[in-house]
Amino acid sequence: MRVLLVEDEFKMARALRRGLEQEGYAVDTALDGHDGLHRATEWDYDVIVLDVMLPGLDGVEVCRRLRQAGRWAPVLMLTARDGVGDRISGLDAGADDYLVKPFAFEELLARLRAQVRRGVRERPAVLTVADLALDPAAHAVTLSGRPLPLSAREFALLEFLMRHAGEVVGRTAILEHVWDYNYDGLSNVVDVYVGYLRRKLEQPGGQVRIRTVRGVGYGLEPA
Repeated sequence: MRVLLVEDEFKMARALRRGLEQEGYAVDTALDGHDGLHRATEWDYDVIVLDVMLPGLDGVEVCRRLRQAGRWAPVLMLTARDGVGDRISGLDAGADDYLVKPFAFEELLARLRAQVRRGVRERPAVLTVADLALDPAAHAVTLSGRPLPLSAREFALLEFLMRHAGEVVGRTAILEHVWDYNYDGLSNVVDVYVGYLRRKLEQPGGQVRIRTVRGVGYGLEPA
């Protein structure tokens, strides 16, 4: 099993490498973001252990660039910061898991085993459908290359539809994922917000549309 360890604290990197090698892993190390990005794009790894606070490029940016480059090895991010916002940024950039320092080495091993079992899955950091692009980490949407202003709820609805592009998703599933379980299933809030999105997306010459399947739900697809 080949691991890339990107960690700028030399003692931490040395200790983790020694421990992983004792567990039978083949380990390459990088001490900054640029070297880590270079190694991860040049060679194939079964899993990447990536510190957030790195010189050069930080770990979030390294992860984002890897996903944009089509490199889908599982990424376990390490951080000394326990803020929810930091974890969200890393996960939105395409990370698979997060571990806060200090941590038990046994937990690191368990998380690595879990990621290796799941294998490589393509999950683009930026979602695209035709000329529509949504970046969850930057919380930005562009249509034909131009910024598309959306409310927080419109953004959440569009992200859910884009993650299920080409499928028809029911109102109940939308309510559960975009709003919460306390909403009345008979509420027309989904239809109202789909209407808001349609007016912003379906412009003359536009390349995407939201399809309605009566009695079932909605689906986002190329026009």
